[in-house]
Amino acid sequence: MNFEKSIAANKRLHDLIPGGAHTYAKGEDQFPAEMAPVIDHGDGAHVWDVDGNEFIEYGSGLRAVSLGHRHPRVLEAVRRELDRGSNFVRPSIVELDAAERFLSSVPTAEMVKFGKNGSDATTAAVKLARAVTGRPLVAVCIDHAFFSIDDWFIARTPMSAGIPDAIADLTVGFPYGDLAAVEELFRRYEGRIACVILEAATQHDPPPGYLEGLRDLVHRNGALLTFDEMITGFRFSEAGAQGLYGVTPDLSTFGKALGNGFAVSALAGKREYLERGGLRDVNERVFLLSTTHGAETHALAAAVAVMDVYAEEGIAARLHALGSRLAQGVREVAAAAGVQDHVLVRGRPSNLVFATLDEDLQPSQPYRTLFLRELIRGGVIGPSFVVSSALSDADLDRTVEVVAGACRVYREALDAGNVHAVLGGRPVKPVFRRFV
Repeated sequence: MNFEKSIAANKRLHDLIPGGAHTYAKGEDQFPAEMAPVIDHGDGAHVWDVDGNEFIEYGSGLRAVSLGHRHPRVLEAVRRELDRGSNFVRPSIVELDAAERFLSSVPTAEMVKFGKNGSDATTAAVKLARAVTGRPLVAVCIDHAFFSIDDWFIARTPMSAGIPDAIADLTVGFPYGDLAAVEELFRRYEGRIACVILEAATQHDPPPGYLEGLRDLVHRNGALLTFDEMITGFRFSEAGAQGLYGVTPDLSTFGKALGNGFAVSALAGKREYLERGGLRDVNERVFLLSTTHGAETHALAAAVAVMDVYAEEGIAARLHALGSRLAQGVREVAAAAGVQDHVLVRGRPSNLVFATLDEDLQPSQPYRTLFLRELIRGGVIGPSFVVSSALSDADLDRTVEVVAGACRVYREALDAGNVHAVLGGRPVKPVFRRFV
């Protein structure tokens, strides 16, 4: 497999774009050295790079393209609106259609406002909670990787350069699944926490009673509960994680799967709170979400089409079935190679990730690099095993076959006790780090 054109394109990307990509998680440093394909096009669950290499793709668009590339019903809806105009001086009827369709899909929400990216939606939720409660602090779950590019979240990561300490002091953290830890935060910062924000679930279902207990605890202490549904929304169920687990938050945010690759996000929640950003409320106004491109007709039409496909074709159930089959296959070949304790598949079947552990069963970036390298060589690419509904049985079978080969190489490296000797370049690196 040749990467000559991708290597040249990556150099040009770095010359013109800081980091060589518009999203850190897509950076060249997330892939083995000189094996970071630059994509030319995609179709279904497959992508082709500028060198002509074909890959089965996982985690498409950072989990956004859950129906696969070039989904016909989504493209049909987008093309229809492109011929009718994309943005106007007043709301288009498509905005009403999209809002009605969203609220019928997520019945726990009473109002919705659309944007273009998830960070704007989560930041709007934080700002709204602060306005409603009159409190300054936001409590975030430290076990969940990402909430926003904005200062209130990034200030608490290793990449906090440029953010004053005073802003970092306004965000506090808590571990997932531990009600006592949240209760302690409310005691320590009595009367100061505006909202608690977390993903309802990620790699595991919530402990029994956890979400219900968290909701009640947050409300007893006068704060608002916000679910970040960027990943869980639609991928876990058509009604989001809140629908799946039966716990209604005050506010919730959606994106990713909502547009199948088109730029659309949503802030949803209870009417009494969202009206603070409207024209029917008597309280002090909140500048909630106001974006020039939030009303682009083609993106909202894409969202409507996505929601229709999910409901009519049972996409959430299909993602679960595909992921279950893949996870079983990966675990079987890992065991056959004797690396079942080192190559792990975790998460809800519709949202699988893999872990790579070293000789001491500790997370290892060098072993992750080795594993990614062998997958790419076999024509499988992705930072995870997050499935799209476009994957076929043949795709899954081929993926498991490639994983089997990767596991055999992994076993050889473990036996040699020196993974660096077989890497052929620098290891991949975590996104959040202070220095390059």
